Amino acid sequence: MEEDIERSYFSIGDTSKMFDLTPATLRYWEKEFSEIKPFKNKKGERYYSRQDIDLIKTIHYLTKTKGYTLKGAKEAMKNNFMKETYNAHIASTLLKIKDLLLEIKEGL
Repeated sequence: MEEDIERSYFSIGDTSKMFDLTPATLRYWEKEFSEIKPFKNKKGERYYSRQDIDLIKTIHYLTKTKGYTLKGAKEAMKNNFMKETYNAHIASTLLKIKDLLLEIKEGL
């Protein structure tokens, strides 16, 4: 996702693809986590900021990787937000490295 380095906002479609989630899931998470506040244009289309993306990444990590419920994810973020955000970032980086290594392996 190298082209995304320059982007400041991501559409709901792009964001849902980024995390392999449905747009409905993202809209639901907005209701459950008041910290996610996408910009909405005049048409009502959602655009997520880098900060929103980081929050979604943490929620995704807690719910999809660690198996937390949304209630559990809220509690974990409330108790130790920086640790969980850091862990989500590390997990994301490791997955990117794994994908890169698998590409290299296939190319051999």
